Amino acid sequence: MASTEPPEAGPSLERLRSVFRVYDVRTDGEQLVYYGEPLVTQERLMQTVWPLFREQGYEVSLSTRMGEYVLVAEPVHLGPNGVPWKNVVLFLATVLSTLWAGTLWYHVNPVSNPVGAVMTAWPFTFAVMGVLGTHELGHYVMSRYHGVEASLPYFIPVPLSIIGTMGAVIRMKGQMPNRKALFDIGVAGPIAGLVATVVVTAVGLTLDPVTVPQSVINSANTMEVQFGYPPLLKGIAAVMGQPLTFADPSRSVNPVVIGGWVGMFVTFLNLIPVGQLDGGHIVRAMIGERQESIAALVPAMLFGLAAYVFYVLDVSNATVLWVIWGFLSMFFAYVGPANPVNEDGLDAKRMAIGILTFIVGVLCFTPVPIEIIGP
Repeated sequence: MASTEPPEAGPSLERLRSVFRVYDVRTDGEQLVYYGEPLVTQERLMQTVWPLFREQGYEVSLSTRMGEYVLVAEPVHLGPNGVPWKNVVLFLATVLSTLWAGTLWYHVNPVSNPVGAVMTAWPFTFAVMGVLGTHELGHYVMSRYHGVEASLPYFIPVPLSIIGTMGAVIRMKGQMPNRKALFDIGVAGPIAGLVATVVVTAVGLTLDPVTVPQSVINSANTMEVQFGYPPLLKGIAAVMGQPLTFADPSRSVNPVVIGGWVGMFVTFLNLIPVGQLDGGHIVRAMIGERQESIAALVPAMLFGLAAYVFYVLDVSNATVLWVIWGFLSMFFAYVGPANPVNEDGLDAKRMAIGILTFIVGVLCFTPVPIEIIGP
């Protein structure tokens, strides 16, 4: 039903009058829909109306319906509404897939002795799920702090793989209030994940190496996986006085250390400064719209890295990895980063934290993260 009076929950028309001339107000379920005519630019409009609706507990966006401009306001739900079954199912599926991957690293048979396999492989699952979950939890907590609607983490299981997962993501909805919030949310994940990664790596280095069965070493079907350890992981091992490689082929590093490697690899990938990746959010918050110039260079740099790995280092596995990420970065650059409502710049403290985060991210990089030498 059309009306020129706002719903009780919405801001008064008088407060919108200077930027948006309302001629029709409707309700559509939980939505409040204001039909009208913008009187200023979209940027100025959103800077004015967004805080007015947030005062009333609504997230607002400008769109068109049947050729008419509308302000659509939806209630902000900062916490999960009921049991988040999709998150729970994906979490449990990822636990199972990482347990399966863990049995490969510990060289136990999950079919003949499933209980024993779980009891042996759980440290690997705990390490991988811990670093990934802590990373996403950092985003989630900071999203809640800034009043940005965000989902709980969605873990991504990959059955029958050497790691068991492709990581985890959270979904954010609505406008980013300002560059400060964009920075805090973007940087919280890498920082939280790095803390967890350092702890997991240090713990893993104190655990006993795994003994590789002689039957595995002698088998013609054995596939050798060689990890490229980044400077940060090598540094932790050096400080602790623990080896990462062994002259004896029957000994290999404890799989919990691989969990630390996963955390560092994920941290570096997320800090690539393009689009909706953490690095894209951080750079967008630090330098504003100039971030697009940096994002445009990222695909070329990744394709160049792929060429270096292929022609100079002669490693085809890692070449494919960086080519894939080159194309992914093109897509991320096309989508673009989140654009905050308020474009006020960051303070010096946040700028310093951002620079330090990227420095640590570089320490998580290695040109050949993983090399598979097949039978």
